[in-house]
Amino acid sequence: MTLSLSPAEARRVALAAQGFGKGRPERAGALHLRRNLDRLGLHQIDSVNVLARAHYLPAFSRLGPYDTALLDRDAWGRPSERRVFEYWAHEASLLPLDLHPALRWRMMRADRGEAGYPGMRAFAGPRRAEAMALLDRIRRDGPSSASDFETGRTGWWEWSEPKRMLEWLFYAGHLTTRTRRRSFERVYDLPERVIPPAILALQTPDEGEAHRILVERSARALGIATFGELKDYFRLGPPETRSAVADLVEDGTLLSVSVPGWPAAYLHKDARSPRRVAAAALLAPFDPLVWERARAERLFGFRYRIEIYVPAAQRKHGYYVLPFLHGERLAARVDLKADRAGARLLVPSLHLEPDAPADTRAALEAELQLLARWLGLAEVRHAEG
Repeated sequence: MTLSLSPAEARRVALAAQGFGKGRPERAGALHLRRNLDRLGLHQIDSVNVLARAHYLPAFSRLGPYDTALLDRDAWGRPSERRVFEYWAHEASLLPLDLHPALRWRMMRADRGEAGYPGMRAFAGPRRAEAMALLDRIRRDGPSSASDFETGRTGWWEWSEPKRMLEWLFYAGHLTTRTRRRSFERVYDLPERVIPPAILALQTPDEGEAHRILVERSARALGIATFGELKDYFRLGPPETRSAVADLVEDGTLLSVSVPGWPAAYLHKDARSPRRVAAAALLAPFDPLVWERARAERLFGFRYRIEIYVPAAQRKHGYYVLPFLHGERLAARVDLKADRAGARLLVPSLHLEPDAPADTRAALEAELQLLARWLGLAEVRHAEG
């Protein structure tokens, strides 16, 4: 049997699954952060820091101001404090520790040279001894970053030989992230010195079961999703995703659903369908509500493209543009920059959508003020002001 939902119902299901509409806590603490990450399944990591590091923003969007040191402690604190680990999921990501076993198949594929960038795969084969020598050095000398092994500078897009080795060792599960330096450079260490022993001792599922776990987690985070969206969340392969979806439909975890204007879709059995969603949130470009641009357009009628790599003169909306969720709509988009030296949140441009409610500007200004305070900035400065 196929269920039927209207586009508005599908939108509310998606918003509720992503943690919007419940109201923010009076003071967000460590437990709120952990529950939020468990709901989303991951926080994407990105190097751009024009506003704030990308992995901090999804929690702010849903919970409001919080102490980022709490997330840092969960991700990069002492091993006994760890609740989170780094690995390749959607992209480079922070993930709840309970997902570690479900991603070991990807580590094993990388170890066999079946996954990862072409420049890394050689270290699984003919150049394996070089990478293992580097691993032995970290085992002997302790946590290290790529810069500890480099003798010269490389370009922004160019990885040095040590960096490629370290990234292969990371992808293959021989190394993990111990911490991040002030520059956000990854510091690598052995998993047994970082990941809690109880997590490493968990049984490794076979690939089929691992894919079912990841697809179920994707469906729970999305609420309602197409096959492509379930596949994309953890960047899975089509055949494995197809098999996992079929199994999850058969056992009742996923329900087939029809939405006008959508491809065939699936509803998680525990998805909520609220009558309305009242939300106000700025969304990072790498937020899971909007990172799949076709889904954002289908859900909200909102065409969104990040313009970081577009020449300045050709940008339509700005360099680092955040959509603004107001109620159940993406009602505006705003280009933001943190002027840390001047203690100002700069707003180079702001665009309201044609169908934005009359109170959108006021709601957005309130959210900008809240964001500025969270970032430790004294004022919001618009380009026209």
